[in-house]
This record gives sequence, C-alpha cells and structure tokens, in this order.
Amino acid sequence: MSHFLPQAPASRSRRFTFLLPFLLFFGAAHAQNAQPSKSIITLSPEDKDRDLGGEQSNFYFAVGKSTDYQNAGFFGQRLRPYLAGNSAALGYLNSYRRQKALFLGERLVFAGSVGFYAQQVLAGDAKVYFNDKQKVIVGVAAASLLANIFISRNTNQHFKRAVEEYNSGLPTSYHNLLRRLSPTAVGFTAPTGRPQLAIRWSLH
Repeated sequence: MSHFLPQAPASRSRRFTFLLPFLLFFGAAHAQNAQPSKSIITLSPEDKDRDLGGEQSNFYFAVGKSTDYQNAGFFGQRLRPYLAGNSAALGYLNSYRRQKALFLGERLVFAGSVGFYAQQVLAGDAKVYFNDKQKVIVGVAAASLLANIFISRNTNQHFKRAVEEYNSGLPTSYHNLLRRLSPTAVGFTAPTGRPQLAIRWSLH
C-alpha cells in the first residue's frame, strides 16, 4: 500500500523525511507506554552483595515494587516462571541449576567419604586411622573439597546474571511494534514534475 503526500515543495519534503524517524520512534514509545510494563525483579540486599565463591544458600527476590522477598528455591525454580519468554535469562538460570546440582553431588560425595572413613576407623577392635583403604577415602574427600572451590566460584553469578538479563531485556512486543510502524520504503517521486514524498508500508 502506498501513500503520496500532495504537491509538497522539495524543501518541505526533505524536512518531513528528516523528521519521519523521530515521529515513528515517539509513536512506538507512546504505544509501548500504553501497554502494561513488565515487573522488575530485585534481589534482597544480602543477595545483591554476593560475590564470586560466595555462600551457596538460596536467593531471595521480590517482584515489582514489593519488598516481600520470596525464596527462589534450591535450584532457582520459583524464579523460572517470571523469566518465561526471555531465553537468555533462562539460559543463565539453567546454568545456575546445573552448578547447584554439581554442588549437591559434591556435598554428598564429601559427606559419604567422611562417614565411610569414620566407619573404617571404628571397624576393628583397635582404631586404625590411615591404612590403605583410608588413604583412598581421604583422597576422595580432598578431591571433593577441591572440586567445590571450582563449582562454587561462579554459581551465584549465574543467578544474578539471569535477573540482570531479564531486567535489561525489552519486551518482544516492543520490537514487533517498531517493525510494524517502520515503512518498508521511503523515497521521492515526481509524477507531475514536482517532487513528492512516497512512503510504503507492508501490512501483515
């Protein structure tokens, strides 16, 4: 569908062409403001300060202007519904879930090693603390502790990045609106010998 502006002088047409992108932008912004805005997710003050290698306790978050912080769950599962539609944020949350699963596995291995070692110490009439079997158990426990350092280093960052990605992302409808408002072709035509501005939209 094409629209031709009536008999506009060349100077006026050039001015209108210059202003056209701004008109489209402000029109899109107005339409976006008319839609319900997304709710920002905020972390509790304690969780905001978590750094690399921080504690592995559950995060607490609030939605919108609320200060009622809710537990995100061990794997961040209670945050997941709020991130629906944001693939990047969900990707970070999936990484957080993976790291928490590794952390849980490491803790089970360490606890099992400690328990098995204690059982070996008390197995005989005389207490033995460092036989060959116990050396293997101690080695497993030490490897588990070392793995914990690497697992825990970036775990919290994945959760925080998921929240940051969600808060910084624009709604998909905003991009769709800009694409629909933007003309598919802008140019000049002179069917009567005088320049006219021609704008074409493709309606979907």
